[in-house]
Amino acid sequence: MAIEIVNESGAEVDEESLLALSRSVLEALHVHPGAELSVVCVDEAAMEQLHLEWMDLPDATDVMSFPMDELRPGTAEDPSPEGLLGDVVICPQVAAVQAARGGHSAADEVLLLLVHGLLHLLGFDHEEPEEKDEMFALQRQLLGDFLGRPAPDPTEA
Repeated sequence: MAIEIVNESGAEVDEESLLALSRSVLEALHVHPGAELSVVCVDEAAMEQLHLEWMDLPDATDVMSFPMDELRPGTAEDPSPEGLLGDVVICPQVAAVQAARGGHSAADEVLLLLVHGLLHLLGFDHEEPEEKDEMFALQRQLLGDFLGRPAPDPTEA
């Protein structure tokens, strides 16, 4: 998998963990090994601009996903097609605030946001209660499997 991790946030981010988690999630969901993904960490000003431009909402948010080829999870026998998965944009500064509110580390919050963003790229959503239950359960499972311990609950995903 071609995974690019870029940190433009000015905050310290464990890029190796982001890369390893991305691989873990994409492999677990049987995304084609030739799929391409970009993960970008940005500061609050950049995230606020993206949030306003794409969602018409003020203020910085924690994570945004920009799907490209609308890939969906595959199966072991039938992985997703090869293609451009898209971009996940994370704001570590917002993540740190949410982590403090949730009682866990900022590093765990960034990882949680990455899984959340990846699931959005793969077509998951949380608009309806049933969708939210499915997405958040899968999010907890994937992150927990990666961490080897229970995943933190999202404070505002």
